[in-house]
Amino acid sequence: MTRRHPSSLPDAVVSIFIEVPAQRVWNEITRTGKVQPAVVNTVLESDLEPGSRLRYYSKDRKRVFVVGEVLEIDPPKRLVHTYWFTTWKKGTPTVVTWELTPEGNGCRVTITHSGWTTEHEAAKETQGGWESILSALKQLLETGRIPLKARLMHAVMLWFAFLLPKTTRREYADEHGW
Repeated sequence: MTRRHPSSLPDAVVSIFIEVPAQRVWNEITRTGKVQPAVVNTVLESDLEPGSRLRYYSKDRKRVFVVGEVLEIDPPKRLVHTYWFTTWKKGTPTVVTWELTPEGNGCRVTITHSGWTTEHEAAKETQGGWESILSALKQLLETGRIPLKARLMHAVMLWFAFLLPKTTRREYADEHGW
């Protein structure tokens, strides 16, 4: 029997114009220790230095959804980190690149999510996830609130957190060095 090797898949690339200065966007996407409403109501924990661990937790910090390592940081222009969604069963960590480019009185935010292979379970769904995050980020920074749809989704996720797999538990992430 021949072992099949995973094939590479295209990068997910999502871009949006936000009518605020790049520094405001940067401050929001790199805010640690507090809830980031646009990033699925998670809390970012990281030193934000190359080589440092990066985790996105639930608000109560009982669940860890994304783990990774900071690869590159160039404030307020570029953040690159590895990305492992804690429910994935196969594959290797992917790479997320946030790029902020000043445009007129605002900035263009582009997320490139690369390193996908046919082993990853959610490659196609990820593009839609990033589109939702950037849409919520735009509305948050331009109006002060995230969309109602996003707020409702966050509430439902919180209510049903007990159904999430054990791989999302903080203890599990700690035990596995995530």
